[in-house]
Amino acid sequence: MWESPIKRIFSKQQSLTAQLLFFIVLSLGLMLSEQRFDGLDNGLNKVRAWLTVVATPVQWVADLPAQMWGMADDALKTRKELILENAKLEAKNLLLERRLQKLAALTAQNIRLRELLNSSKLLDERVLIAELVGVDPDPYAHQVIVNKGSTDGVFVGQPLLDASGLMGQVISVSPFSSRILLITDANHSVPVQVNRNGARAIAAGTGKLDELLLRHVPDTADIREGDILVSSGLGQRFPVGYPVGKVIQVIHDPGKPFAIIKVRPSAKLDRSRHVLLVFSGKEANDNNDVIAVDETQVSEAPNVN
Repeated sequence: MWESPIKRIFSKQQSLTAQLLFFIVLSLGLMLSEQRFDGLDNGLNKVRAWLTVVATPVQWVADLPAQMWGMADDALKTRKELILENAKLEAKNLLLERRLQKLAALTAQNIRLRELLNSSKLLDERVLIAELVGVDPDPYAHQVIVNKGSTDGVFVGQPLLDASGLMGQVISVSPFSSRILLITDANHSVPVQVNRNGARAIAAGTGKLDELLLRHVPDTADIREGDILVSSGLGQRFPVGYPVGKVIQVIHDPGKPFAIIKVRPSAKLDRSRHVLLVFSGKEANDNNDVIAVDETQVSEAPNVN
Protein backbone atom coordinates (compact mmCIF):
# COMPACT_ATOMS: atom_id res chain seq x y z
CA MET A 1 0.00 0.00 0.00
CA TRP A 2 1.30 3.41 -1.02
CA GLU A 3 2.22 5.82 1.78
CA SER A 4 2.91 9.51 1.23
CA PRO A 5 6.32 10.94 2.16
CA ILE A 6 4.76 13.52 4.50
CA LYS A 7 2.96 10.81 6.44
CA ARG A 8 6.15 8.81 6.67
CA ILE A 9 8.06 11.83 7.96
CA PHE A 10 5.52 12.43 10.76
CA SER A 11 5.16 8.80 11.66
CA LYS A 12 6.13 7.68 15.13
CA GLN A 13 9.05 5.73 13.75
CA GLN A 14 10.80 8.90 12.51
CA SER A 15 13.04 10.68 14.96
CA LEU A 16 12.71 14.29 15.92
CA THR A 17 15.98 15.04 14.16
CA ALA A 18 14.60 13.87 10.85
CA GLN A 19 11.47 15.96 11.30
CA LEU A 20 13.55 19.04 12.16
CA LEU A 21 15.74 18.50 9.08
CA PHE A 22 12.63 18.28 6.93
CA PHE A 23 11.30 21.63 8.09
CA ILE A 24 14.70 23.28 7.72
CA VAL A 25 14.98 22.08 4.14
CA LEU A 26 11.41 23.16 3.45
CA SER A 27 12.06 26.65 4.86
CA LEU A 28 15.24 27.07 2.84
CA GLY A 29 13.45 25.93 -0.28
CA LEU A 30 10.65 28.44 0.20
CA MET A 31 13.10 31.29 0.79
CA LEU A 32 15.14 30.38 -2.31
CA SER A 33 12.06 30.03 -4.48
CA GLU A 34 10.81 33.46 -3.30
CA GLN A 35 14.08 35.05 -4.31
CA ARG A 36 14.52 33.16 -7.61
CA PHE A 37 10.97 33.11 -8.88
CA ASP A 38 9.21 36.45 -8.84
CA GLY A 39 5.99 34.87 -10.09
CA LEU A 40 5.60 33.01 -6.85
CA ASP A 41 5.83 36.21 -4.82
CA ASN A 42 2.11 37.04 -4.88
CA GLY A 43 1.11 33.54 -3.95
CA LEU A 44 3.56 33.36 -1.06
CA ASN A 45 2.37 36.73 0.21
CA LYS A 46 -1.17 35.45 0.31
CA VAL A 47 -0.10 32.31 2.12
CA ARG A 48 1.95 34.38 4.55
CA ALA A 49 -1.01 36.64 5.21
CA TRP A 50 -3.32 33.71 5.95
CA LEU A 51 -0.70 32.10 8.18
CA THR A 52 -0.37 35.39 10.08
CA VAL A 53 -4.12 35.50 10.65
CA VAL A 54 -4.10 31.91 11.87
CA ALA A 55 -1.06 32.49 14.10
CA THR A 56 -2.39 35.69 15.72
CA PRO A 57 -4.57 33.98 18.37
CA VAL A 58 -1.70 31.64 19.16
CA GLN A 59 0.65 34.57 19.63
CA TRP A 60 -1.91 36.39 21.78
CA VAL A 61 -2.41 33.34 24.01
CA ALA A 62 1.33 32.86 24.28
CA ASP A 63 1.84 36.50 25.22
CA LEU A 64 -1.09 36.58 27.67
CA PRO A 65 0.88 35.46 30.79
CA ALA A 66 3.49 38.15 30.19
CA GLN A 67 0.80 40.80 29.74
CA MET A 68 -1.05 39.72 32.86
CA TRP A 69 2.18 39.73 34.86
CA GLY A 70 2.97 43.23 33.63
CA MET A 71 -0.51 44.47 34.48
CA ALA A 72 -0.32 42.95 37.97
CA ASP A 73 3.10 44.49 38.51
CA ASP A 74 1.83 47.90 37.42
CA ALA A 75 -1.19 47.55 39.69
CA LEU A 76 1.00 46.65 42.66
CA LYS A 77 3.32 49.55 41.93
CA THR A 78 0.39 51.94 41.59
CA ARG A 79 -1.13 50.72 44.87
CA LYS A 80 2.19 51.06 46.66
CA GLU A 81 2.65 54.57 45.30
CA LEU A 82 -0.88 55.50 46.37
CA ILE A 83 -0.28 54.14 49.88
CA LEU A 84 2.97 56.11 50.18
CA GLU A 85 1.34 59.25 48.82
CA ASN A 86 -1.61 58.85 51.19
CA ALA A 87 0.75 58.44 54.15
CA LYS A 88 2.63 61.60 53.14
CA LEU A 89 -0.62 63.55 52.79
CA GLU A 90 -1.85 62.36 56.19
CA ALA A 91 1.43 63.42 57.81
CA LYS A 92 1.26 66.80 56.09
CA ASN A 93 -2.35 67.21 57.19
CA LEU A 94 -1.40 66.51 60.80
CA LEU A 95 1.37 69.11 60.63
CA LEU A 96 -1.01 71.67 59.15
CA GLU A 97 -3.63 70.94 61.83
CA ARG A 98 -0.98 71.35 64.54
CA ARG A 99 0.07 74.68 63.06
CA LEU A 100 -3.56 75.77 62.77
CA GLN A 101 -4.22 74.90 66.41
CA LYS A 102 -1.11 76.78 67.48
CA LEU A 103 -2.11 79.78 65.37
CA ALA A 104 -5.62 79.72 66.88
CA ALA A 105 -4.13 79.64 70.39
CA LEU A 106 -1.79 82.52 69.57
CA THR A 107 -4.65 84.51 68.06
CA ALA A 108 -6.82 83.98 71.14
CA GLN A 109 -3.91 84.95 73.38
CA ASN A 110 -3.32 88.09 71.34
CA ILE A 111 -7.01 89.02 71.66
CA ARG A 112 -6.84 88.59 75.44
CA LEU A 113 -3.72 90.74 75.64
CA ARG A 114 -5.40 93.44 73.55
CA GLU A 115 -8.37 93.36 75.92
CA LEU A 116 -5.98 93.86 78.81
CA LEU A 117 -4.40 96.80 77.02
CA ASN A 118 -7.81 98.33 76.41
CA SER A 119 -8.64 97.89 80.11
CA SER A 120 -5.36 99.48 81.17
CA LYS A 121 -6.05 102.55 79.05
CA LEU A 122 -9.15 103.21 81.13
CA LEU A 123 -7.11 103.28 84.36
CA ASP A 124 -4.91 106.06 85.71
CA GLU A 125 -2.63 103.58 87.49
CA ARG A 126 0.40 101.83 86.10
CA VAL A 127 -0.11 98.16 85.30
CA LEU A 128 2.04 95.09 84.82
CA ILE A 129 0.98 92.11 82.71
CA ALA A 130 1.39 88.77 84.47
CA GLU A 131 0.52 85.18 83.63
CA LEU A 132 -1.11 82.52 85.78
CA VAL A 133 1.31 79.65 86.34
CA GLY A 134 -0.42 77.70 89.09
CA VAL A 135 -3.70 77.01 90.86
CA ASP A 136 -4.12 75.89 94.47
CA PRO A 137 -5.41 72.28 94.40
CA ASP A 138 -7.40 72.78 97.62
CA PRO A 139 -11.08 73.04 96.50
CA TYR A 140 -11.84 75.27 99.51
CA ALA A 141 -9.03 77.75 98.80
CA HIS A 142 -9.48 80.00 95.77
CA GLN A 143 -5.85 80.96 95.20
CA VAL A 144 -3.64 81.19 92.13
CA ILE A 145 0.03 81.92 91.42
CA VAL A 146 1.35 84.43 88.89
CA ASN A 147 4.83 84.68 87.37
CA LYS A 148 5.69 88.13 88.78
CA GLY A 149 7.31 88.76 92.15
CA SER A 150 9.25 91.21 94.26
CA THR A 151 11.90 91.66 91.56
CA ASP A 152 9.10 93.11 89.39
CA GLY A 153 7.90 95.42 92.17
CA VAL A 154 4.90 93.30 93.23
CA PHE A 155 3.78 93.88 96.83
CA VAL A 156 1.34 92.31 99.29
CA GLY A 157 -2.18 93.70 98.95
CA GLN A 158 -1.72 94.68 95.30
CA PRO A 159 -4.95 94.42 93.26
CA LEU A 160 -5.19 91.93 90.42
CA LEU A 161 -7.70 92.08 87.56
CA ASP A 162 -8.32 90.66 84.12
CA ALA A 163 -9.90 92.28 81.08
CA SER A 164 -13.38 91.99 82.62
CA GLY A 165 -13.00 92.97 86.24
CA LEU A 166 -11.44 92.57 89.66
CA MET A 167 -9.96 89.12 90.39
CA GLY A 168 -8.32 89.44 93.82
CA GLN A 169 -5.26 90.67 95.66
CA VAL A 170 -1.69 89.58 96.36
CA ILE A 171 -1.30 87.81 99.73
CA SER A 172 2.35 86.65 99.50
CA VAL A 173 5.34 87.55 97.36
CA SER A 174 8.53 85.72 96.42
CA PRO A 175 11.30 87.02 94.14
CA PHE A 176 9.81 85.56 90.95
CA SER A 177 6.17 84.71 91.74
CA SER A 178 3.22 85.82 93.84
CA ARG A 179 0.19 84.15 95.41
CA ILE A 180 -3.21 85.68 94.74
CA LEU A 181 -6.37 85.36 96.85
CA LEU A 182 -9.42 85.47 94.54
CA ILE A 183 -12.48 87.53 95.45
CA THR A 184 -14.62 84.36 95.56
CA ASP A 185 -12.57 82.79 98.37
CA ALA A 186 -14.60 82.40 101.57
CA ASN A 187 -11.99 84.46 103.47
CA HIS A 188 -12.10 87.42 101.09
CA SER A 189 -14.31 90.53 101.12
CA VAL A 190 -14.23 93.70 99.04
CA PRO A 191 -16.10 96.98 99.62
CA VAL A 192 -18.36 97.74 96.66
CA GLN A 193 -20.94 100.26 95.57
CA VAL A 194 -23.84 100.10 93.16
CA ASN A 195 -22.83 101.88 89.99
CA ARG A 196 -26.43 103.08 89.47
CA ASN A 197 -26.97 104.91 92.74
CA GLY A 198 -23.77 104.65 94.81
CA ALA A 199 -25.26 102.40 97.51
CA ARG A 200 -22.43 100.74 99.46
CA ALA A 201 -22.06 97.13 100.61
CA ILE A 202 -19.51 94.39 101.26
CA ALA A 203 -19.15 91.61 98.64
CA ALA A 204 -17.92 88.44 100.31
CA GLY A 205 -16.66 85.24 98.73
CA THR A 206 -18.77 82.10 99.03
CA GLY A 207 -16.26 79.45 97.94
CA LYS A 208 -17.92 79.26 94.51
CA LEU A 209 -16.17 80.69 91.46
CA ASP A 210 -19.41 82.06 90.03
CA GLU A 211 -20.97 83.63 93.12
CA LEU A 212 -20.49 86.44 95.66
CA LEU A 213 -22.85 87.53 98.45
CA LEU A 214 -23.56 91.05 99.69
CA ARG A 215 -23.33 91.00 103.49
CA HIS A 216 -25.71 92.83 105.83
CA VAL A 217 -27.65 94.73 103.18
CA PRO A 218 -30.90 96.18 104.66
CA ASP A 219 -34.04 94.70 103.22
CA THR A 220 -35.10 98.19 102.12
CA ALA A 221 -31.88 98.95 100.21
CA ASP A 222 -32.28 100.07 96.60
CA ILE A 223 -30.43 97.21 94.92
CA ARG A 224 -31.97 95.40 91.94
CA GLU A 225 -31.17 92.51 89.70
CA GLY A 226 -28.86 93.61 86.90
CA ASP A 227 -27.10 96.33 88.95
CA ILE A 228 -23.37 96.62 88.30
CA LEU A 229 -21.11 96.66 91.36
CA VAL A 230 -17.72 98.40 91.36
CA SER A 231 -15.04 98.76 94.01
CA SER A 232 -15.78 101.69 96.34
CA GLY A 233 -12.21 102.39 97.45
CA LEU A 234 -13.07 102.10 101.13
CA GLY A 235 -10.33 100.42 103.14
CA GLN A 236 -7.74 101.84 100.72
CA ARG A 237 -6.93 98.39 99.38
CA PHE A 238 -8.73 98.54 96.01
CA PRO A 239 -8.88 101.80 94.04
CA VAL A 240 -12.29 103.17 93.11
CA GLY A 241 -14.14 102.04 90.02
CA TYR A 242 -12.99 98.47 89.31
CA PRO A 243 -15.87 96.23 88.06
CA VAL A 244 -16.58 93.57 90.67
CA GLY A 245 -19.79 91.86 89.60
CA LYS A 246 -23.41 91.97 88.56
CA VAL A 247 -26.43 91.36 90.79
CA ILE A 248 -28.21 88.22 89.63
CA GLN A 249 -30.69 87.62 92.44
CA VAL A 250 -32.31 89.64 95.24
CA ILE A 251 -34.30 87.74 97.86
CA HIS A 252 -36.47 89.67 100.35
CA ASP A 253 -37.61 87.79 103.45
CA PRO A 254 -40.23 89.75 105.44
CA GLY A 255 -39.13 88.09 108.67
CA LYS A 256 -35.46 89.07 108.35
CA PRO A 257 -33.82 92.50 108.46
CA PHE A 258 -31.32 91.77 105.66
CA ALA A 259 -31.86 90.84 102.04
CA ILE A 260 -30.04 87.96 100.38
CA ILE A 261 -28.26 89.35 97.33
CA LYS A 262 -26.26 87.12 95.01
CA VAL A 263 -23.65 88.52 92.62
CA ARG A 264 -21.88 87.00 89.62
CA PRO A 265 -18.22 88.13 89.41
CA SER A 266 -17.28 90.20 86.36
CA ALA A 267 -13.83 88.63 86.03
CA LYS A 268 -13.41 85.29 84.27
CA LEU A 269 -11.90 83.60 87.29
CA ASP A 270 -11.82 80.11 85.79
CA ARG A 271 -10.60 81.11 82.31
CA SER A 272 -8.32 84.16 82.43
CA ARG A 273 -4.65 83.38 81.98
CA HIS A 274 -3.14 86.83 81.43
CA VAL A 275 -3.88 89.36 84.16
CA LEU A 276 -2.96 92.87 85.29
CA LEU A 277 -1.21 93.85 88.49
CA VAL A 278 -2.16 97.43 89.30
CA PHE A 279 0.13 100.07 90.85
CA SER A 280 -1.45 103.23 92.20
CA GLY A 281 -0.56 106.14 94.46
CA LYS A 282 2.54 105.79 96.58
CA GLU A 283 3.27 102.22 95.39
CA ALA A 284 3.51 103.38 91.77
CA ASN A 285 6.02 106.09 92.77
CA ASP A 286 8.04 103.74 94.97
CA ASN A 287 8.32 101.11 92.23
CA ASN A 288 9.90 103.05 89.41
CA ASP A 289 11.40 99.88 88.00
CA VAL A 290 8.00 98.37 87.24
CA ILE A 291 7.61 97.44 83.60
CA ALA A 292 4.69 99.29 82.05
CA VAL A 293 2.51 97.75 79.38
CA ASP A 294 4.10 97.90 75.93
CA GLU A 295 1.57 97.75 73.09
CA THR A 296 4.22 96.69 70.56
CA GLN A 297 4.65 93.41 72.40
CA VAL A 298 1.19 92.26 71.34
CA SER A 299 0.59 94.19 68.17
CA GLU A 300 0.59 91.10 65.98
CA ALA A 301 0.28 87.39 66.48
CA PRO A 302 3.63 85.60 65.91
CA ASN A 303 4.15 83.67 62.73
CA VAL A 304 3.79 79.91 63.02
CA ASN A 305 6.51 77.95 61.28
